[in-house]
Amino acid sequence: MRSLCPLCIVLLVSVATGAAVRARDVKASAGARPVTIEALAPAPPPEWALLQRHLIDKLAPAALEFVRKYTRPDGTLIWRDEWPGMDGSDDGYESFHNFPLYYALGGPDVMHEVSHKLWDAVTRQFTAYGQVYREFDGYYDWMHHGESSVYFYFFGLADPTVPSFRERSVRFAELYTGDDPEAKNWDPDRKLIRSPINGSRGPRFLNTAEDWSTHRPVLAHYPLPFDDVPGVTSSEAWIDDEQFPALLEAINRRMMRGDVPLNLTATSLVLNAYMVTGEEKYRRWVIDYVTAWIERARRNGGIIPDNVGLDDVIGQYMDGAWWGGYYGWKWPHGLFNILESTTIGASNALLATGDLSWLELPRSQIDVVAARGRVETDGVLLVPHRHDRRGWYDYRRMSPQCPIVLWYLSRLDDDWSRLERVADVEAFQRATYSKHKGDSGNEAGWLAFLAGHNPDYPVQILRATWQETLRRLEVIRADRSTPPEQDVHHWQQRNPVIVEGLVQLMLGGPNHIYHGGLLHCRLRYFDPARRRPGVPPDVAALVHRVTDDGVAVTLVNVHPSASRDVVIQAGAFGEHEFTSVDHDRTSTVVNSKAFTVRLGPATVADFEIGMRRFVNRPRYGAPWE
Repeated sequence: MRSLCPLCIVLLVSVATGAAVRARDVKASAGARPVTIEALAPAPPPEWALLQRHLIDKLAPAALEFVRKYTRPDGTLIWRDEWPGMDGSDDGYESFHNFPLYYALGGPDVMHEVSHKLWDAVTRQFTAYGQVYREFDGYYDWMHHGESSVYFYFFGLADPTVPSFRERSVRFAELYTGDDPEAKNWDPDRKLIRSPINGSRGPRFLNTAEDWSTHRPVLAHYPLPFDDVPGVTSSEAWIDDEQFPALLEAINRRMMRGDVPLNLTATSLVLNAYMVTGEEKYRRWVIDYVTAWIERARRNGGIIPDNVGLDDVIGQYMDGAWWGGYYGWKWPHGLFNILESTTIGASNALLATGDLSWLELPRSQIDVVAARGRVETDGVLLVPHRHDRRGWYDYRRMSPQCPIVLWYLSRLDDDWSRLERVADVEAFQRATYSKHKGDSGNEAGWLAFLAGHNPDYPVQILRATWQETLRRLEVIRADRSTPPEQDVHHWQQRNPVIVEGLVQLMLGGPNHIYHGGLLHCRLRYFDPARRRPGVPPDVAALVHRVTDDGVAVTLVNVHPSASRDVVIQAGAFGEHEFTSVDHDRTSTVVNSKAFTVRLGPATVADFEIGMRRFVNRPRYGAPWE
């Protein structure tokens, strides 16, 4: 009997997933008596704890200085009166995207208030410009929707009970589930999103020159999407008014109808609604859509095609070619977009079901390029990042981010070996801290710390974070530019709130994938005295070991005379469950998704926590709700 390929197994497993998750929900909902563990051993606070508390307390004044410099009293950006095209609203939201996450980690209450004010202001401002419609981007692609949406998702971690967040979560998801009569993005029969350009106005089958007007200079720096358009000779066609009409016609004819893997990022938006409401239809949509793309990869010999037509035919408008689609294997970023979108889609299906086999989708695409890679004389594996009619090309080392996320979620030895093979982990481990656009990029250094190779990493990244915040404040204070000189990325390049190190050290997970991923972590914290998320005042946390079935964390109370209570939750969304806690030579049975620690004055306490992963339905809200 012929064995099934891994992607086929995923399809079969998904059929039985619903009943299994519902059974786990019943089990988890029964709950257990809340556990409180006391830690009363005073000790001098370690350096990392003092640095972490400094960041938690002092990033807020930096943020408020940034806001005062660049926004009006109503929160709108001090900028132009008009902004054409379909690009740009994502950059407005990106300017403040991590403010609610900072609050959810323990930042001051003012950050919660200003986060909502600024989101509403950006929405109003870009509605007036014409990009936003019904509080969501009228039409654009899911690389840019994803960039702007993470700001919105973090409101669920900050306070999911805010009525506007709950209402918008449902309304935004229904733009893609077929429940919104105006936005016909979804084909429920073929399980596809009907265009790469989509949003609150529905699919955008025909782009205009005005749509692309502000983005054309950026795209002139990338390879052309097509090499066979008469009269189009180079990437300068994007900014050449004589060549651009022919390029735009080819884009509309070949790219704008049908589905692309990039749209898998929309699963975060729909899963967000599931975690707000618990309604099965949203979970089912995520499963159905990821399954549809797994099936398309199966039909294409294991390689995910980057375009399917409105009839769900691979290469329907590309003369049968499985490559060449919008943000696909050829243009503009190649492998980068394929791995990000498949990792986001698969991880969301994992959250929705608890089933690790969904991770075979991004894993299989890593294997696709690894099998076609070439080993240099120094043993370095270079993998192709693009494919077109010439075949595979653009050989480079693979970025470690998605392979690290894959291994972090699966914890499988095979995924660790895969990571070591395809990504230059050692080089990234040696690299100094650098601030990337998305408040990420230092995953390998954090991984080296967990593996015991760099015990000084917590102090290093916390110091580097503060130094980068100060550098950005210097840039802000020296900025004498006026709105006509400022491009749409002006503010996000100056945002002084940097939380990657806090996420890694406190939560025990990598920061989210910037272009629309949800947060995956082992622990979250809540302050029961103030009934809000985040560590209480004076408390610092360091996850220093992550295993298949547990986590080790050190909690510190730097206050010399006051006790502090902190609630610890298993996972960002309560998707995990604690089994036991070992502290001070005593083991306590927990069997719950949360427990409380009472930290005495000036206490430093270590905890070994047992955990079952992905056994609860993911949901927003504090453990006491």
